[in-house]
Amino acid sequence: MSKSADHSAHDAHAHDAPAAEEDPVESIISIIPIVVPLAGAVLMFLLAFIAVTMA
Repeated sequence: MSKSADHSAHDAHAHDAPAAEEDPVESIISIIPIVVPLAGAVLMFLLAFIAVTMA
């Protein structure tokens, strides 16, 4: 095998690899608008519960 054949075969595999991977940040971004308000609601409930308990 010649060096140019090895080089072109390597480039083809290297080019396919990133396209197959999915970015972990891209998979999380879609659920952020649901998770952040829920976390805020839980935090407000806990703070209100603590305030009522201490009063």
